[in-house]
Amino acid sequence: MPDLGKYAETVLSAYVASIALLVLLVVISVVRGRRVRAEMDKVEKRVMGNG
Repeated sequence: MPDLGKYAETVLSAYVASIALLVLLVVISVVRGRRVRAEMDKVEKRVMGNG
């Protein structure tokens, strides 16, 4: 690991915050995608059932 000197805490906390936000965005995207897919399946079954 490179020597970050007196800014080590600031740099490392920025890395941690960035990684945490990226993980949060991925989780939100996956959850939202599953929810939308389930809703689309529901609509498709309803439309196919009436057709």
